[in-house]
Amino acid sequence: MALSQMQVFNQYIMPATIETLAQMVDKFNGASAGAIRLTTAGFDGDFLQESFFAAVHSAQRRVDRYASIASASATDLSQLKKSGVKVGGGFGPIKFEPSQLTWLQKPTTEGIEVASRNFAEALMKDQLNTAIAALAAAIGNQASATNDVSATPAAITYSAMNKANAKFGDYSSAIVANVMTGSVFHRLISQNLANTPTLFNAGNVTVVDILGRPVIVTDAPALYVTGTPNKDKVLGLADGAAVVYDGGDVISNVQTTNGNTRIETTMQVDYSFGVSLKGYTWDETNGGKSPTDAELATGSNWDKIATDIKQTAGVITIGSADVAF
Repeated sequence: MALSQMQVFNQYIMPATIETLAQMVDKFNGASAGAIRLTTAGFDGDFLQESFFAAVHSAQRRVDRYASIASASATDLSQLKKSGVKVGGGFGPIKFEPSQLTWLQKPTTEGIEVASRNFAEALMKDQLNTAIAALAAAIGNQASATNDVSATPAAITYSAMNKANAKFGDYSSAIVANVMTGSVFHRLISQNLANTPTLFNAGNVTVVDILGRPVIVTDAPALYVTGTPNKDKVLGLADGAAVVYDGGDVISNVQTTNGNTRIETTMQVDYSFGVSLKGYTWDETNGGKSPTDAELATGSNWDKIATDIKQTAGVITIGSADVAF
């Protein structure tokens, strides 16, 4: 009887997980202004390859209407290839005893709801952390998109972030959201509370404002780097800076075994998703297939293909985490 209950449980937990994840994705995408898009769009194969036309600004030239006719060099209309990469992950095995549910007379639907929500939250956390790690690596590998004040040593400030945004020049309005840890967020709140230049005052209330952009506050591992000094990182992201695709292969398996004093069941889940960055392509040769976390967080594995840094995923501010506030 217990084995039958576990098989039914396994039949419904994964569809419930996928449904729960879709609901969470909608909420996240709305709150992040589309900077990091978690999608349920499919991802086939090891790489998602897209082609697009390269900019033709170099073809522009000045014309003297009174000069003699002469030959002009042609500029080829060329195409570039952008690759995203598929990432593999898994849960478990998680071990439990089927008799626990029957002993407590718990309804199967309650177990499904709890387990599916936990799986969905963990899957979304993995997708978000992976996208942030890839973004920090790719952007941080470009000097033209990086403002690093950590060696001074100086902490992250509004001024430092503003100088990073200035890397986009007249296109800085394309930066739609900031991503930072909770520690950095509260460091900036402390600057607001001091409010010396009264930049963020509304009547008698001091307002938390991060350069007029929504903030994604998450303690993603890639936003804090240990060392001398320890470093904080803040991402200023453009619309569509990272897109996460559904791998479409969430596979679960439940196995019930005998031989111990009580029957035990293990559950294991495999899944995958794809990651693509704006203005960058995954280096299929150096980065390879089914990359590890370390490979995804290696800047040289993400090649800049946009001709102008303004057309890439965004900018990064790096500061010392050791400066007190």
